Amino acid sequence: MIKKEDHHPMESLLRMDRIPHIWCPGCGIGTTVTAFIVALEKLKLDFNKVCVVSGIGCTGRVAGYINLDSFHTTHGRAIPFATGIKLGNPELKVVVFSGDGDLISIGGNHFIHAARRNIDLTVICVNNFIYAMTGGQVAPTTPLTAYTTTSPYGNFELPSNVPQLAESAGAVYVARWTALHIRRLTNSIIEALQKPGFSVVEVISPCAMYYSRINRLGDGIDMMKFYHENSVIKHNEPTENLDIDYQKEIIVGKFINRERPTFTDSYNDWLVTEKKAQSKSMI
Repeated sequence: MIKKEDHHPMESLLRMDRIPHIWCPGCGIGTTVTAFIVALEKLKLDFNKVCVVSGIGCTGRVAGYINLDSFHTTHGRAIPFATGIKLGNPELKVVVFSGDGDLISIGGNHFIHAARRNIDLTVICVNNFIYAMTGGQVAPTTPLTAYTTTSPYGNFELPSNVPQLAESAGAVYVARWTALHIRRLTNSIIEALQKPGFSVVEVISPCAMYYSRINRLGDGIDMMKFYHENSVIKHNEPTENLDIDYQKEIIVGKFINRERPTFTDSYNDWLVTEKKAQSKSMI
């Protein structure tokens, strides 16, 4: 017989009928989900007004495990789905929870234009440097010289700098932490959830089964030790300095926190102006 004290403290926000999850030992996605749940609980949000949207990939499975209204969408299309939800019901707090391949590669165009429009979304991008679910291929965030199944001699393509991309496209809040920085990550998610507009939190996460194994970096614990020894907190660092080199220093922190009218605000302002213009034209 299961005692009350044996219940998982977060089970109210998890779909326990789908546990155990499919994530590999050493993966940082579960830690990131923990940070997200703690952030929701600390904010005391109305969970009936919180929606999670994710795409395809390891992180895309988050929508299926979170006990909230959730949408597991097609590859690269999490942000346009989330945009439609937000515009259809502006009262909802809409969170996009997906991976670097889904958001920055096939979904990159949607990422850019949602940031440009300043759609009121919180985007949590779990970056593990690789396409892990589909066989360990090179991703848009794979560091130079790193090995993958499709770069057996080392990656030669310049990787995307997620914070710089987010800032240049128009995001109002941009932060980066690793899955090791659980408390700081939680606080950043809290800030991002409270920030009106397009907010991005990048989470550097160990992939022990593909990225680590192919590059002979040890297991998930070894990668966490690397994050502990090589992460440098530099709040407000210019985002052009945030490139991630192979097994080199990783700059983490909160980089962007600015004010811009959201898409909905801009639309409502335009609507008021348009109605006034129409009224004058009818006189």
